[in-house]
Amino acid sequence: MGLFWKYIVILFKSQMQYRTSFWLLTLGQMLTPFAAFAGMYFMFERFGQIRGWAFAEVALCFAVTHMAFAISECFARGFDNFSSLVGGGDFDRLLVRPRGTVLQVLGSKFEFSRAGRLLQSALVLGWAITGIEVEWTVWKAILLALMVVSGVFIFTGIFMLAATMCFWTIQGMEIANIFTDGGREMSQYPLDIYRKWVKRFFTFVIPFGCANYLPLLYILERADGNEWLSVMSPLAGILFILPCLLVWRIGVRHYRSTGS
Repeated sequence: MGLFWKYIVILFKSQMQYRTSFWLLTLGQMLTPFAAFAGMYFMFERFGQIRGWAFAEVALCFAVTHMAFAISECFARGFDNFSSLVGGGDFDRLLVRPRGTVLQVLGSKFEFSRAGRLLQSALVLGWAITGIEVEWTVWKAILLALMVVSGVFIFTGIFMLAATMCFWTIQGMEIANIFTDGGREMSQYPLDIYRKWVKRFFTFVIPFGCANYLPLLYILERADGNEWLSVMSPLAGILFILPCLLVWRIGVRHYRSTGS
């Protein structure tokens, strides 16, 4: 963790060399999800609710998803930018260093301007917490925090899987955006508004439902006898990183230098 912290400090100082650019990027990152939230607001103004879900309840789901995505984009950006390391032959240097490749790729790039998206999501989260009519307890607050943590692990795992493709394709594949950007857009709403196959896919394959929808049922007291499943479901999102790490190790073993 000491080395990882040094990566953070060094890259933060480098980005703050251009402070105007940094703050403009941060502002842009704050306004981007705001546009999506505004669209959600106007939709609820028109229809009032979606399949029994009130605006504040969906806003809580929205905030958790975007907070997790912002944190993951900030600290796992190295995997999202991994194709440049492979294409330029720079990954060869990582292999000869006495540290794990996962740590080095994570530390290769951070996007601190994502703090703008994180701030906007935190504001929405605070408003949603006061807007829903439930009795908050310590356990519900802990579960809410686990929802964000679980989402971070899921997005990071997807970035890692997308990066692993570069060991065979050199360049990243746009199909990965279906599960990152697409997954973010879908999981910002409760999954039961979609068709059953979509709900099952994003619960049992890419477990976004375990990070927000199932625990949200417990927080809103809608679990209907499945409280234990709802409480434990964020662990599935955290454990999602394990098969991603396994696939990454397989990819590293099959890596062939580009010779650049």
